[in-house]
Amino acid sequence: KSAIIAALIGSAAAFAPAQNKAATTALNAFEDELGVQPPLGFFDPFGLLSGDVTQERFDRLRYVEIKHGRIAQLAFLGQIVTRAGIHLPGNIDYAGNAFDSFPNGVAALIGPDSIPFEGQGQIIAFIGWLEIAFMRDVPGTGNEHVGDFRNGYIDFGWDDFDEETKLQKRAIELNNGRAAMFGILGLMVHEEIVPLGYDADLPIIGHL
Repeated sequence: KSAIIAALIGSAAAFAPAQNKAATTALNAFEDELGVQPPLGFFDPFGLLSGDVTQERFDRLRYVEIKHGRIAQLAFLGQIVTRAGIHLPGNIDYAGNAFDSFPNGVAALIGPDSIPFEGQGQIIAFIGWLEIAFMRDVPGTGNEHVGDFRNGYIDFGWDDFDEETKLQKRAIELNNGRAAMFGILGLMVHEEIVPLGYDADLPIIGHL
C-alpha cells in the first residue's frame, strides 16, 4: 500500500499550476514535459519540483511514476482477471492447495486464508529478480527516454513508429498508469471497508 501511495505522490509532481514564486522555475522548465495536459496543466501540489530543480530530479520522479504506473496496471488487471474466476490451473503447492482456493485481492496476502509465507517469499524473490535483471535502464543500449527498458533486445516494432506516434504511445502509457494507480488504491480501500458494512457494486469488478 505504501508503495502505491508513494507512487501517487510522485505522479502528482509530473503534472499543475505553480502556486508561488518558488515554483516558477519548475513551471518554466517542465511545463512542456510529457504528461502536462488539460485540465490541470503542470500539477505539483506537494511542491516536489518547487525551486531550482534539475532535469535529473525530474527524470527520477518520472522514472518512479512510470514504473509504479506499470505495476499498478498489472495489479488492476490481476484484480479483474481473478475476480472473474480466472486462475492458474493446478495446485500452488505439494499439499494440494489449488490456485483458486485462495481469496482475491488483499486477502490473498493478509488474513487467515492468505498464501503462506513461503509462497509469498517466492513471489517477492521473482519480482526482485525481474527488477535486477530486466526492469531497469541499462546505459549504452540505445534506450530513448526515461522508462525505456528495451536495453537493446526488446522492440515489438517500436523503432518503426515515427516520433509523433512514439510520443502519443508514451502519453497513453503514462495516463493509463496514473489511472491504474488510483484504481488499484481505490480497490484496496474498498476491500478494507467491506467489513464495515459498505459493499459497493463497483464497475467491471462488481462486489468485493
